[in-house]
Amino acid sequence: MNSIVDSRTPSAVDEAERYTAHNYHPLPVVITEAEGCWVTDVDGRRYLDFLSGYSALNFGHRHPALIAAAHAQLDRLTLTSRAFIHDQFAEFCHRLSELTGQDLVLPMNTGAEAVETAIKVARKWGYQVKGVPDGQAKIIVAADNFHGRTTTIISFSTDEDARADFGPYTPGFEIVAYGDLEALSEAIDDYTVAVLLEPIQGEAGVLVPPDGYLSGVRALCSSRNVLFLADEIQSGLARTGRTFAVDHEDVKPDMHIMGKALGGGIVPVSAVAASREVLGVLKPGQHGSTFGGNPLSCAVGIEVIKLLETGEYQRRSAELGAMLHEQLRALMGRGVTAVRGRGLWAGVDIDPGVMTGRQASEKLMARGMLAKDTHGTTIRLAPPLVIEEDEITWAVRQLAEVIGAA
Repeated sequence: MNSIVDSRTPSAVDEAERYTAHNYHPLPVVITEAEGCWVTDVDGRRYLDFLSGYSALNFGHRHPALIAAAHAQLDRLTLTSRAFIHDQFAEFCHRLSELTGQDLVLPMNTGAEAVETAIKVARKWGYQVKGVPDGQAKIIVAADNFHGRTTTIISFSTDEDARADFGPYTPGFEIVAYGDLEALSEAIDDYTVAVLLEPIQGEAGVLVPPDGYLSGVRALCSSRNVLFLADEIQSGLARTGRTFAVDHEDVKPDMHIMGKALGGGIVPVSAVAASREVLGVLKPGQHGSTFGGNPLSCAVGIEVIKLLETGEYQRRSAELGAMLHEQLRALMGRGVTAVRGRGLWAGVDIDPGVMTGRQASEKLMARGMLAKDTHGTTIRLAPPLVIEEDEITWAVRQLAEVIGAA
């Protein structure tokens, strides 16, 4: 490993700062290689990745089956646009429809695209099926949500960093408190076409709603003829110990919204899945994406779904997640004020009298562990689902020593 004097990191960080807009505040680490749960920087130092690309790397870096699928497809065909059908498209959509239990699938690229798709489809369903007067459709969302950063999506954000100075804002949304069924019930009216929720709020600090909330949302939506749109972009695909976070309450939403891990950490892949009655409102020319459902993304996505069909990753997340949360809870009152989450996903609140979340992340990085802060005093932990028990124990020990709890 290079000495601090010979380190390539400072110059690489400076170069990035010089030529990129400052829409992120990354930790000063420059990664050049990765495999499984571990990444290596330009100076040869290894780090345990405890963020997983915000759950985009659920299966770890460079999973052999996913890399093989990508290589094989790269040698044959990468893009056709949706003007034509390619030989990976039907299998991807078929497998994803079976995984979600929905009739139809619409592939896109990014999570924000999938959410925008859900919004458009819900409005069109509201006008064509429910009979809402044109231009009057309303979608209910939760406070502290994070669904993306397009101008429409940030219009219903309560995070001023995401929202401020980007107006005028898109109308048609009403915000209610997360986890509050009474507030949701009062907000639903004849113009409501959908409720859009994260089953667990990730960016807000891995907030888990009260038991019965998701089943209550499902019941309300069913009784009031409103679509339940579940944003599972971060919470889905085995992150919480089940295939989808809604599965913990045996809830089936009207639409699954997926992304991140669906691309296996190789390519951006997102999708929505819903019934024929809902997604069937779209007709040719009304919505699309040149790269959505391209051959490379479908080939990788097929292998992702095959991995999920084994149940191995759901089981690992549930079992190892219980271990992670038990060890994290042992830090309560010793520099940690709260631990939330489910499966291999945790939000840890650092005592502000000890340090900020950013400071904790920087100190963890110095010890060879990568995590990320949010909202001042919280760090998010989301290791790849291929992590081992000794690696979890090592990571929690690093956190304990950083906050002085060891």
